[in-house]
Amino acid sequence: MPKGKIIILSAPSGSGKSTIIGQLMEKPELKLDFSISATSRQPRGGEQHGKEYFFLSQEEFMKQIAEGNFVEWEEVYAGVCYGTLVSEVERITGSGHNLIMDVDVKGALNIKKRYGDDAITIFVMPPDKATLEQRLRKRGTDSEETIEKRLHKSEYEMSFSPQFDTVIINDQLEEAVEKVESAIKKFVGIKDV
Repeated sequence: MPKGKIIILSAPSGSGKSTIIGQLMEKPELKLDFSISATSRQPRGGEQHGKEYFFLSQEEFMKQIAEGNFVEWEEVYAGVCYGTLVSEVERITGSGHNLIMDVDVKGALNIKKRYGDDAITIFVMPPDKATLEQRLRKRGTDSEETIEKRLHKSEYEMSFSPQFDTVIINDQLEEAVEKVESAIKKFVGIKDV
């Protein structure tokens, strides 16, 4: 069985990346699978180890880092880390499925560096800063301070876009989904009929 490929999507918050991934996951011909991330935070509610996350103690997480067992990881908040284990990448691609990942820009570029031609990086770009701001406000989930932080961070994230294999502007969602799907099909060798 041929090994699956790695598809990495990055985008500023509010660019529609999660919505695009959700729609792509509904297309069985793409054979997409999402990896389970590891985290050093405690489980919330009914979360289970190996289902929502691999829950590791801070000490165990650091040990895994030291042993080189992560393809990417980040300390998101003080003492709270998230990352993707090499074993998860191998499990999914080894089963012949294509791994779709939603990671930050630095993580995306590091994964690409590690896996080379077996990985593609796709940056989902908002049409402009005003539209991005409008989308973030429309969500109604973030404080004014959080929106300002996300907008400031978006400029930093967009500065990495020239280093990605493909940049897709999400102006119209359906078109953006089609363009990402087309890039994935071309990358994994699925012929459009």
